[in-house]
Amino acid sequence: MSTLGRLVVLSGPSCIGKSPLAKAIAQFHPDLYEKLQPLVLYNSRSPRPGEKDGEDYYFRRREEIEGLREKENFIVMEVRGDLQAFDLNELHGSLKKGDVFFEGNPFIGTTLLTHPKLNGVKRLSVFVSPLSQQELDFLKEQSGIHLESLVTDVMRRKLLRRMQRQKGLLSQKDLEEVERRAKSAFRELSLAHQFEHVIANHDGEDSENWNAFYFPLGDAGRTFNIFVQLLQGRKPDGTETWKKDFIVGEGGH
Repeated sequence: MSTLGRLVVLSGPSCIGKSPLAKAIAQFHPDLYEKLQPLVLYNSRSPRPGEKDGEDYYFRRREEIEGLREKENFIVMEVRGDLQAFDLNELHGSLKKGDVFFEGNPFIGTTLLTHPKLNGVKRLSVFVSPLSQQELDFLKEQSGIHLESLVTDVMRRKLLRRMQRQKGLLSQKDLEEVERRAKSAFRELSLAHQFEHVIANHDGEDSENWNAFYFPLGDAGRTFNIFVQLLQGRKPDGTETWKKDFIVGEGGH
């Protein structure tokens, strides 16, 4: 299939910094961002503070999204306890107009990279990881370290800080959501090899480096600059390519 646009896929674990990265592109490179048509998914969860229906997701009841399984053009997936879906026909229509941008979880991201009905689509795929390949290699060699537990703890701390900033006091349901997302992170890292570029970023969505200052700083700024160059079609330093068996995670979403 020949299309005019490319499919830009930005994925990584929950709270890794995908959303503030996209917002930084919109703020500092509107010329690039305006060319990216967002792929808006259906989602069964409730909106977070600041999220808008039709822009961030189509927020719908789980039963309504379940019903989309009966339609051939919809892909429906269980993701971290949420039911999500997207419309292949809508995606193909948007690609005929130009580039399409997906920012979200690696389960949907991987589907966009491998689905047979998207054969021939030009892609730019980027996975944002909380740890670098060098760090992970070092940790693998250390006795007494359970890598999956460590990755879970890294993401748990980021998720807790983000949710506390959003809500203040957390309920039991909030804590359960944090745990579900944190425990999913290691499985998501096992999908990173399917992406063309991996960027190690220690400044998750909980970090003030994204928006407390005039411009993204620290790892947030480095990740931002690398992604800008990739969007521009350049080949920046600082990206990694992971082999298939580099991280071996459990199956499931």
